[in-house]
Amino acid sequence: MQPLMGTYNPTLDAKGRMAFPSKLRDRLGPGFVITIGLEGCLYAYSAEEWENFSEKLRKVTGAVGKQAIRKYMANSMEADCDKQGRLNIPANLREHAGLTKELVVIGNIDHCEIWDAARYEAQNNKFSDEELSAALDELCI
Repeated sequence: MQPLMGTYNPTLDAKGRMAFPSKLRDRLGPGFVITIGLEGCLYAYSAEEWENFSEKLRKVTGAVGKQAIRKYMANSMEADCDKQGRLNIPANLREHAGLTKELVVIGNIDHCEIWDAARYEAQNNKFSDEELSAALDELCI
């Protein structure tokens, strides 16, 4: 699968629905999965990438690992977009990501991220261009 990319700015309506960007929705395919993400966002995985993630998660051990499995699996849902391409995001996921009205959806290589716009801006401004450049230099990019 080609990397997921791009930035989209949908809004969340009063019923907790957002128009999931059609380009990303088409690339993720049917049966894509929404789950909690790190840093206060939500992740969206294609069915294939979700299976890869789940296989890795199954190998986690210890008490913290078992809790991580519970937390991810309990807070995951198969996306069910309506005919207008709207995705109803359950209250627990909206709360986890602090979603209000203005959203940002980005493609991030193997998954998408759904952010509250203000939270995304704060996260996106944490590091300077120089810091990002130094991190990429380590990878010879």
